[in-house]
Amino acid sequence: MPPPLTPLFRHSHLLGIEGLTRDEIVLLLDLSESYVAQNRQADKKLSLLRGRTLINLFFENSTRTRISFEVAQKRLSADTINFTASNSSVKKGETLLDTVNNILSMKVDMIVMRHASPGAAHYLSERIDAHIVNAGDGTHEHPTQALLDAYSMQEKIGDLKGKKIAIIGDIMHSRVALSNIFCLKKLGAEITLCGPSTLIPKYIENLGVNISHNVDETLQWCDVANVLRIQLERQNTKYFPSLREYALYFGVNRQRLDKLDKEIIIMHPGPINRGVELTSDVADSNHSIILEQVENGVAVRMAVMYLLVNKQQD
Repeated sequence: MPPPLTPLFRHSHLLGIEGLTRDEIVLLLDLSESYVAQNRQADKKLSLLRGRTLINLFFENSTRTRISFEVAQKRLSADTINFTASNSSVKKGETLLDTVNNILSMKVDMIVMRHASPGAAHYLSERIDAHIVNAGDGTHEHPTQALLDAYSMQEKIGDLKGKKIAIIGDIMHSRVALSNIFCLKKLGAEITLCGPSTLIPKYIENLGVNISHNVDETLQWCDVANVLRIQLERQNTKYFPSLREYALYFGVNRQRLDKLDKEIIIMHPGPINRGVELTSDVADSNHSIILEQVENGVAVRMAVMYLLVNKQQD
């Protein structure tokens, strides 16, 4: 069973990592640990959200995140409904707010939403009463991914204070990168962003991160490398000559890892463009904890939804 609630968590929604304190992040990670253990039991189910109705409202494609949330909801005994925009009245011109209000009229308790527009979850949180979990809003934030990444790192290398974390790849278009920066900085880690200059946003160093354009130096520096996908679907112009050239200069392959004088941890939020940002002999190696990230994601999302529904009252 989860530990008793503390007055540390008072949020009705999880919209991003930026709005959380370090203590709230630690509370979520600590609670996640109990769910990781529970999920490894033969009987994985808890009755903590029995009688609650949760809807997964996805306006963008998703495999891991949507299934992870659904598994987490079922493990907590919630009633779960899946919504995809491609099969809805959104195609007929219905607005986001109208869609959600129609759903809420059916007495839904929580909405897990992914949307292409940055700020979509914040917009809804100001207009409806149900709990909202941001499952990714455009290029803004992906808070549960950052939490599961932090948990996975801690599981492997312990306390993140002073640890060196590299985030490599398409920083410009990544909601994962921004949420990771907010989360890891609050946990005391040192962060280096690495990628082509065209994929590093201007002024992002103001968030207290280092910038590098040399992947070999970055890999030698770091304890953990979180490698991000090249998001071609969000790129409306060419940021580098070709995928082949990107892989040559910024792809993480076995040859690069073999040159290091230490072992590092490799992570990736998925889906992987194999042969571009990661080669298969790295993604499937002992360095990689990619599948552990997926496993831990279920536990982290269980913790998030449990705490939101049972938040402490003022």
